[in-house]
Amino acid sequence: MSDIKKIKELRALSDANLKERMDELAAEAMKLRFQKATMQLTNTARAGQVRGEIARIQTILAERGR
Repeated sequence: MSDIKKIKELRALSDANLKERMDELAAEAMKLRFQKATMQLTNTARAGQVRGEIARIQTILAERGR
């Protein structure tokens, strides 16, 4: 899925849903960090994808807060 589609889908969500999604992604990021530290991480690109989506959500929330 392209980034533009992801952004449009995220913008359609409410603030509460965005914060919930960000919490889920933060938990996944922590899990991925532990897997990396214990040499169990198989999909190394996923960590970057999670960080990118968290950044998108934070950007949308910041724009709405202005």
